[in-house]
Amino acid sequence: RSDPYNFKTGKKNLKTAKTSSRKRAQKTKSNTCHQCGKSFIHKQSLKAHMRIHTGEKPFTCPQCGKRFGHKGNLMNHMRIHTGEKPFTCQQCGKSFGHKGNLMNHMRIHTGEKPFTCQQCGKHFTQKWNFIKHMRIHTGEKPFTCDQCGKSFAHKETLNSHMKNHSGENSYVCQQCGKSLSHKISFKTHMRVHTGEKPYACSQCGKSFGYKQSLDSHMRIHTGEKPFTCQQCGKSFSRKGDLKLHMVVHTGEKPFTCDRCGKSFGRKVNLNQHVKMHFWRDLVLEF
Repeated sequence: RSDPYNFKTGKKNLKTAKTSSRKRAQKTKSNTCHQCGKSFIHKQSLKAHMRIHTGEKPFTCPQCGKRFGHKGNLMNHMRIHTGEKPFTCQQCGKSFGHKGNLMNHMRIHTGEKPFTCQQCGKHFTQKWNFIKHMRIHTGEKPFTCDQCGKSFAHKETLNSHMKNHSGENSYVCQQCGKSLSHKISFKTHMRVHTGEKPYACSQCGKSFGYKQSLDSHMRIHTGEKPFTCQQCGKSFSRKGDLKLHMVVHTGEKPFTCDRCGKSFGRKVNLNQHVKMHFWRDLVLEF
């Protein structure tokens, strides 16, 4: 095989270099996926890639029977059974079964938050937490109860809800009879009756019974508006305000007057309308 570099003259053999380059291009072209156009240097790499399109999974876990399209994925999976954790954090000594998990963990030490919400500017260390956060803006609720049809944004919330159907709720409020599945949920619920407000605003001193209420209140001071209308781009500091705003686009009028049957998109408009009936009745009495 002729070398594209001539050591005697110290110059490149352009003819040989062009031939080598042409051969590499021809080889790469022959290893091109006809479905997505992706090219590979080695035929074996193309063969492995084609399993993405065919769905073929020739590698089977001998312990649980789970199948994989690539040998490397099977080897990574086997660590679940063997308990092997070859990737260790040099700062705290914590070990992981996958390199990706170690890389995610390292952000705790570096403070890196590469996932940024384009709607409210909030930053996240983990991609999964970013995906869950986005459901605040999109209103997506992918986890549905198969017994009552109620949907939830997070799997944990669904799991907690399912205990209402299974009868696992072990904490019963003696004042109102409500059943709860977790001690912390029961403790939080009791504030409805005790009036306890342990969460205080550091800026104005106003207190709240729930952390979510304090978080919502803090947006008054920060000006943050994380709830954005997907149709017109208008943003709101509270989810309830976005819900009320959506009536403008949907034309929905859920608030109906008991006296005349007239419907309104907002409760405040219904209240004003009811006052009109009150004053009319007052005038007629005189």
